Amino acid sequence: MGPQVAGGKKGGAAPVKGKKKASTFVIDCGKPVEDKIMDIASFEKFLQDRIKVGGKTGVLGDIVTISREKNKISVTSESAFSKRYLKYLTKKYLKKHNVRDWLRVIASNKDRNVYELRYFNIAENEAEEED
Repeated sequence: MGPQVAGGKKGGAAPVKGKKKASTFVIDCGKPVEDKIMDIASFEKFLQDRIKVGGKTGVLGDIVTISREKNKISVTSESAFSKRYLKYLTKKYLKKHNVRDWLRVIASNKDRNVYELRYFNIAENEAEEED
């Protein structure tokens, strides 16, 4: 064990106070919206109603902002905000609208702050079952 510092935390300097970095997460709903399986406006409203700030839903204030550009929804947070929480809410929305069986939420390979909604690869599974 390293040297103990007041407060029970291990070494290191006190945190530097200053501007908090805003975190931005994007949910790309391109494919389902183009196929008219999902309504992006209702998804945006769902997020505004369900995101909790300080333990309360529907009170986003200036801390969390949700914006929509075509088939993408951006969630920007001034405070600590979990990307996993956004995935949880997206899956909850899909389940509520009975499309969870066809769509999945995947983190993009290109940018780590982007989630994509993709279809399950059903054609590959059927080909494997025939063999």
